[in-house]
This record gives sequence, C-alpha cells and structure tokens, in this order.
Amino acid sequence: MQARHLRFARYSSAMPRPIQALIHPDALRHNVAVLRQSAPDARLWAVVKANAYGHGIEQVFSGLTGADGFALLDIEEARRVRALGWRGPILLLEGAFELRDLEACSRLDLWHTVHCEAQIDMLAAHKTHVPQRVFLKINSGMNRLGFAPHQARAAWTRLNALPQVDEISLMTHFSDADGPIGIVAQAQAFQRATSDLPGERCLSNSAAVLRQALHARQSRQSLPASDWVRTGIALYGGAPDFGQADASDTSLQAAMSLRSKVIATQQPQAGDTVGYGSSFVAQGPMRIGIVCCGYADGYPRSCDTGTPVLVDGQPSRTIGRVSMDMLAVDLTGLAGSGQGSEVTLWGYASSGALLPIDAVAQAGGTIAYELMCALAARVPVVADAALPQAR
Repeated sequence: MQARHLRFARYSSAMPRPIQALIHPDALRHNVAVLRQSAPDARLWAVVKANAYGHGIEQVFSGLTGADGFALLDIEEARRVRALGWRGPILLLEGAFELRDLEACSRLDLWHTVHCEAQIDMLAAHKTHVPQRVFLKINSGMNRLGFAPHQARAAWTRLNALPQVDEISLMTHFSDADGPIGIVAQAQAFQRATSDLPGERCLSNSAAVLRQALHARQSRQSLPASDWVRTGIALYGGAPDFGQADASDTSLQAAMSLRSKVIATQQPQAGDTVGYGSSFVAQGPMRIGIVCCGYADGYPRSCDTGTPVLVDGQPSRTIGRVSMDMLAVDLTGLAGSGQGSEVTLWGYASSGALLPIDAVAQAGGTIAYELMCALAARVPVVADAALPQAR
C-alpha cells in the first residue's frame, strides 16, 4: 500500500503540460504601498474574494500582510485566512446568509456587512456573549445591496439597540468610480443619509482610491472621507479604469504571470487556414507556434486573431480561434523562436517584458477581473515566484 502511494505521489507531482501561473508577492507588496500612498489617511482592506481574484488565497497571503484587514465573501475563505495565521480584521462583504453564519462569525471573530432587514433579524436571534462589529450598507445608487438612504437611520437605530451588536460602521459601493459619471452623486447621497450617524466610513474601491483627487476637483468640494478603503483589482495589478488609464499610470505591478511554451510549429502558405472554422487565412508564407493554452485553462475563446502575446519576451499575436487546450501564435519574423519558446499570455515574461492583462482582456472583449477569476484549476499555480527584472 505504501509503495503504491509513493508511486502515485511521484506521478501527481509531474507537470505534463508546460503552462503555469506565477504569483509575484513582491508585486503585491508594492501595490499595497502604492494604494496606501493614494489613501494615506485610511485603513486598507485587501479584497481576496473569489479565491483572491483567481490568484489563490494561500499564494497571495504573504504579499498582502501589509494590509489592515482582509475582505471576502464566505466563511470558508475566512477560515483559510485565519489558518494562515491572520489575527486582524476580516470582513464578510455580503454578510451572513443564514443564522449559523453568525455562529461562525463569533468563532472566527469576523466582522460582517448588514444590508437588509433579514440580517438584522438574524442578529436579533443570535445567541452570543460577545457583540459583533457590523458594517451597515447604504444603497447610494448601485442598486444591488443595501438600505435605501431614507431607511438608513431606522436600520442603524435597530442595530444600535441590539446587545449582539458592538460597533456599527457605515459603507456603500460606487457603481461608476471607473467611468465618466464618477462618484460624486453617490458620495453626496451617502453623506446626506449618514451625516448625523456615528461610526467609521468605508466607501472607496480601487477606482475611487486611485481617482479620488480627480473626483474632488470635479465636484469642487470635499467628498466624504473613507476611514477604510476596499482595494481589489488594483492590488493584483489591474487597472480599474483601463481605457482611460492603465496600471503603468499608477506604477502598479502585475501580480500574476500566465506562461506556457510552444510545443509545435507549422508553416502555412498563402491561402492556408489555421484552426477551427478556418477563420484565419494566411496572406503569405508564415511561421506559427502551437501553444499549450486554451479555453479549458481559462484563456477566453474570444481572444482570437490579434490578441497580444509575448514570445520569448517579444510582442506577437494569436492566430485563429482558441481551442480547448491549444492556441496558435505568430512566429513570423521572430528570430530564434520555435519549439520550446516561452509564451507569455499575460504578465511578465522571464525576460522582464510586461504584457498587461488589461490589454489581453480588451482584445477579448472582457475585463481583467474575469481573466484572473477564470484561471482553471488544472493550471499549476507557483507561489513566491520572484518578480522578473527587465534586461
């Protein structure tokens, strides 16, 4: 039995395909520092929902311990953060879904959002000797979760009367911090609804943190201050307002690099087609590389001909449709490239060259958030990978 177990362990540790995602803790630490500079008077939540935006909670933890707290969605994610040794604040962004969640909040010392009357009812029924920290959510215009502004005082009064509740903080979420509409109207709606209520405020997301000065100039008046800011996409090196700006404008660094290799080459001639549906037709002699990466790895099928890639650190593009397990890249004119060449799908090449994930997402008609979160479980994730230096 023991021998069979060892054989299985050796087999399972092999990497039959060369694709892997590398996580860069140094980049995470750098991004925390950048965001702190943008919000110097606020405490910072590191948002690690969706398994840290696909990066892996365990893989990013060491790079995010400079934050003041971790914000996430479910109890299991909270358990994982506590198991890593974190003793500071953890916030459940959607709060409790059922009464037993509050028992877990007591055991794990979790703070949690209250966005509806049903959650106040659960708190009133919760038997605990230790009152809990809650964040009362106000719907200032997103129209997803939260009490309408005219309901804010009544909700706060009800919470404040419960012995199960300790401190009450106030929060909202901006729907347009990354676009031309901005945050001014929502910030003012929140301010009107909560101006005479005590408690810390938690307003700004990544886009609002990075564009706070612009929003203040647009409104020509001071906006409500955030005692806490919730930073998600910017922590991982994505630009929350890509198209108007990119990560390089704020010196954010990519926290994930997705790399693979060329496993075969082909030399289509004029009139030859590449891939399913023959959607790409060669206009002349070409050299292409077949890469271990497909939509089953989380690389979108929509990233067809023209999506940027790096081959041995040199700019190139995809050719034809993305298959389940493979895609094709253009090697024409790339001296020295061929079978075994490194292909960077996003992030840093080993040479230090950078392909922003936002540029890949834009070419595929999606956003960086989706690319990060869609990374498939079959892709090996290598933690503590050193951030490559350009050479």
